[in-house]
Amino acid sequence: MSITIIIYCLPLLGVTLLYLLFDVNYFLRFTLAICWSRIFNPRKRVLEKIVNHGICLTSDIDIFLKHMNNARYIRELDFARSCFYDCSGIFREIRRRKATVLQGATSIRYRRPISIFQPYKVTTQLIYWDEKRLYLEHDFVSLSDGFVRAAALSLQCVQGASVRDIVEAIEPGCVRPRKPEALRLWLESMDEFSLQFKAENRLDASKKKSTATEIKVVDSSTFLPIVDSRVDQ
Repeated sequence: MSITIIIYCLPLLGVTLLYLLFDVNYFLRFTLAICWSRIFNPRKRVLEKIVNHGICLTSDIDIFLKHMNNARYIRELDFARSCFYDCSGIFREIRRRKATVLQGATSIRYRRPISIFQPYKVTTQLIYWDEKRLYLEHDFVSLSDGFVRAAALSLQCVQGASVRDIVEAIEPGCVRPRKPEALRLWLESMDEFSLQFKAENRLDASKKKSTATEIKVVDSSTFLPIVDSRVDQ
């Protein structure tokens, strides 16, 4: 009897350990998003919009129990970007070149909350690129009224390959769009932050160097010779 109970408890224990050690829901949601995209989103051109659908569940809400918490928007962008890379063929080309892509920055504006159990869609579009980076625009749109609930910009850094070569290999002759004004201003703001960080780092390094090389100089005249007061008898 005890052996039977142990056998039945092993799967439950395994699932519990998986949830304790890994973000299982993230990987399940990721797999579902890719499968759904491959079925309902045929191969898209590089500059076409990719659409993903979602719904605000109880696991997505914030402390007020009414609408999606802010962190979930960023999490949903992971799935949206993955579907975009898969549908456009960019991910396949990146892997072929043995390169990697990393998230460099995200800027998001929350315009109106997504309520609990409210369905929505996330649109993703490539709006610009340079030699090493891709720039994506995302919109969270509620299906009931078509209102843009949140808008985001993503900066993706490609390491080990040229973005221009990747785009050219997927779509020969693809013309890069003009850089949007909002993107230009966002990049300028990040450049200002970078200059600020570099200045702070230089200041910290200078302080550490001056502290390490500081030597206390003592006047040798303050030392008096030691005289043996003993007298030979």
